[in-house]
Amino acid sequence: MTTNAFSTAPSRTNPVSATAGWGLSVLLLVAVALFGCWIVGSRPLDIGTDTSVYAAYFERLKAGQSETRMEPGFVGLSYLLSRFGLSTMAYQAALFGALMLTVWASTRRYFSYLGDTRGYLTFLSASVMLLFLSPMFVNASINAIRQGLAALLVFASLLSFQRRQWLQFVLYGAVATSLHYSSLLYIAFAPMLVLRANTLRYVAVAGLLVYCSGLSMLMVQMLAPGLYGFIQEYAANENSRTGIRIDFAIFSAFWYAIPYFASSLLRSPYKERIQESTAVYLVMLIPFFAIGWGYFSNRFLLPAWLAVSLIMAAILCHNRFQVLRHPLAIRAGLVLSCGFFFYYVTNDVVI
Repeated sequence: MTTNAFSTAPSRTNPVSATAGWGLSVLLLVAVALFGCWIVGSRPLDIGTDTSVYAAYFERLKAGQSETRMEPGFVGLSYLLSRFGLSTMAYQAALFGALMLTVWASTRRYFSYLGDTRGYLTFLSASVMLLFLSPMFVNASINAIRQGLAALLVFASLLSFQRRQWLQFVLYGAVATSLHYSSLLYIAFAPMLVLRANTLRYVAVAGLLVYCSGLSMLMVQMLAPGLYGFIQEYAANENSRTGIRIDFAIFSAFWYAIPYFASSLLRSPYKERIQESTAVYLVMLIPFFAIGWGYFSNRFLLPAWLAVSLIMAAILCHNRFQVLRHPLAIRAGLVLSCGFFFYYVTNDVVI
């Protein structure tokens, strides 16, 4: 019997080979995670706009000075790490390790959402590969660290809401909020996931147009001048600018369209589930459409942009071309992505 690139017939797997493949995948993922911890942990304090802030905070913690306005979950994590007497370099590495744990938790949630029962390590490898290729992930690693830790947990929380898994929705949402209060912005829009897919799409398109036209900024300025002033002044920095970022808006809309453009290349039932998950992505764009015109407005897009890597990983792992989703090809891509991540971090390349 002949096979082709579109074959979906199951193949017999040698148990010994399967065990060896599983062990190799685990070792590779651990090695990649440790590599990331080393790169992020050993970066100089001038790499990353907020690196020096976090380093100074950690040194104050070790000196017994705990006053801060940071969120309790992040404070608790940092306090625990300070009790081990870690250096600043080790602290930075540990925070990246915690970020990788959120990648693991969110990919497990999404893998279950897709209805997969086999091949999780391949999906995790594809997700890490695409995250390492993303300058947005670098931003989460060295700049918006607290929000980065929360971002993919927001995605997991909203996936749970869409599946009416209330306990998981609350747990993921609570942990995300304890790491960064901005998580509440996305969780507050979770009820929009009860809308029909077309209705939600129309709402998102309306939000996009209102944002790009400047109406959202004008409405907030007129109806809530205090909030408008706060957004315009918050985190003011000469390296960023305020105003409408049409480039960010169009870039975000582009990724929403990919699962539909690639529809004919995806296998069922994963095609339908991937497309269903784009509703969660749309909900995560709403806060940006509402108030994404202050300094560092890209941070309002961080959860959505990180979720893109997981959605693209699902497309990669469930396309009809077996050569593209082969575990060896994805492992090779994961190794190559480490070179990109090294370059991004050492050269402070972020979006």
